[in-house]
Amino acid sequence: MNFIKRAWLSLLAMTLLSGTATLVAQVTTDYDRSADFTRYQTYSWEAVHAEDPLFVDRIKTSVNAALASKGWTEVKSGGAVCIMAMEMTKDHRTLRTYYDSLGSGWSWGWGGGFGDGFGTSTTTEHTYTVGTLVVDLFDSTTKKLLWRGSAMGTLTEKSENNIKLLNRGVRKMFDRFPPDKKEHRAKRNT
Repeated sequence: MNFIKRAWLSLLAMTLLSGTATLVAQVTTDYDRSADFTRYQTYSWEAVHAEDPLFVDRIKTSVNAALASKGWTEVKSGGAVCIMAMEMTKDHRTLRTYYDSLGSGWSWGWGGGFGDGFGTSTTTEHTYTVGTLVVDLFDSTTKKLLWRGSAMGTLTEKSENNIKLLNRGVRKMFDRFPPDKKEHRAKRNT
């Protein structure tokens, strides 16, 4: 197979793989080990910051659904927990180099370089956007941070895909919420 066909097949495979990877979020969570989450059942939104204003309501809707599935109830004000969320994006850049061949004969010269048999290469720049959502839950009375979750994933040009990424990330973020003290003690004792 010649170089051009191999390069196109490689590019196609990377494109397909990156397309499926865009809907996967990396999620981390942490919480105050001394907090008794059984005391909390209501929450109120304090603030949501999103670079895209359309995502403010999408973030709230997604978090509300996750908390409702855990038996928590949103109240307009005065909830036992207040929630703050921040969405941000950052562009990342990668360089990809493709070599057409290593050539048939290399020559290592006195000057420290390779000879003419090394072949040619093509380097392309690829820029992609990574979105991060951080959700913080605070005790409304003490203002102490109780729980933090973050989800990060590669965004696409399609709004529908980014909404799916948001929803999957939030579901995964709240998968083991609220933290179980028994589970924490069991992990600490092992």
